[in-house]
Amino acid sequence: MQDSASLSYLTQREAAQIDETLMGPLGFSVDQLMELAGLSVATSIAEVYKPTEYNRVLAICGPGNNGGDGLVAARHLHHFGYKPSICYPKRTAKSLYTGLLTQLESLSLPFLSVDDLPEDLSKDFDVIVDAIFGFSFHGAPRPPFDDLIRTLVSLQNYERKHPVLVSVDIPSGWHVEQGDHEGGGIKPDMLVSLTAPKLCAKRFCGPHHFLGGRFVPPSVAEKYKLELPSYPGTSMCVRIGKPPQVDISAMRVNYVSPELLEDQVETDPTLQFRKWFDEAVAAGLRETNAMALSTTNKDRKPSSRMVLLKGFDENGFVWFTNYESKKGSDLSDNPCAALLFYWESLNRQVRIEGPVERIPEAESENYFHSRPRGSQIGAIVSKQSSVVPGRHVLYEEYEELTKKYSDGSVIPKPKNWGGFRLKPKLFEFWQGQPSRLHDRVQYSLEDVNGNPAWKIHRLAP
Repeated sequence: MQDSASLSYLTQREAAQIDETLMGPLGFSVDQLMELAGLSVATSIAEVYKPTEYNRVLAICGPGNNGGDGLVAARHLHHFGYKPSICYPKRTAKSLYTGLLTQLESLSLPFLSVDDLPEDLSKDFDVIVDAIFGFSFHGAPRPPFDDLIRTLVSLQNYERKHPVLVSVDIPSGWHVEQGDHEGGGIKPDMLVSLTAPKLCAKRFCGPHHFLGGRFVPPSVAEKYKLELPSYPGTSMCVRIGKPPQVDISAMRVNYVSPELLEDQVETDPTLQFRKWFDEAVAAGLRETNAMALSTTNKDRKPSSRMVLLKGFDENGFVWFTNYESKKGSDLSDNPCAALLFYWESLNRQVRIEGPVERIPEAESENYFHSRPRGSQIGAIVSKQSSVVPGRHVLYEEYEELTKKYSDGSVIPKPKNWGGFRLKPKLFEFWQGQPSRLHDRVQYSLEDVNGNPAWKIHRLAP
């Protein structure tokens, strides 16, 4: 997130000059910039409006480059899991645009004429992408775009939930520098500025302002004295300004998931966990093995933290830590714990409870030496949960040990570092469902004729 006050805002002339520089001496082609711009728009939308709730998208595309950005965004949104439709009233005969249309048609995306559009867009669409006019537009909008813009103006109500309106680079019909100076223009929920925000973006009052187009070389930024934000990680977009204030009590998601039925789950909860874990891995979720570990000390005071699962089988679930850490101390006082896995995009949780024991030293030793050498040294440096005077102390000791073991010699495992294994007595598999009627299937270990056996029960949501 970047403070909007510290950014550069471009006039129409400056925006045109930067485009000329990118497509001239720097060798960018129009289709390259359009591809990057459309991808930035699609990722900005996906950042805020998830396809599980905002699935139906209408991209209204004009005849110029801004419309091309909208066509590219629609293609990416399709691959992101949305269902885009496209309104493209004035098709351009240039090969760049006909190629984009061919790509979209190959995905069987529906094209709607202006006459085909429903009178009330809110009934058929969750997101409307305004890609009609960009910063190079002059004069008054002509038919059919004048009527389309009036239709988008009629949606201006920040209290509505659907559809949300996303404008590409500038809201269509705004003056590039003065903005909506007459007060009767489009009021989008999201503005995705491209390359750098235009002057009119200072007048944008919607809740979501993103900058896209992670392609400006340092030489261009220096030449035009551009102050641009850093993009996080591998993202093609970055939020500008503060996120909107929200009513926490009104935040909710209506889950839509396959049913989880007792007669369809595995009889062995470890096998059911493996099935769900494998599906989470296949879905490409980040750190699928992240789990909340909850413990209590001798005074029955609880604490929780995130740790990484490092193995599981019929004997239990294993993680590693410093035995003298807070969690290690708690487990010495009370060797019972609870684990929680949450796989958000699958609407799934798994709870596991049971007694905990230390794993054999040989297992801890083997795992320790399988870790990257930097992680091995980090385990020695960190007296986990103890107070340190500053980060520099950790770095200094880390550098000292790195030099000490630079010859590739074996790094000794600290005696106070090793693994724990939780032996489950209870599992609960949770699958989110509409209207909060969630599926909860519990496995409890019970005595049956003197032998432990897993019993399956459905719990009320």
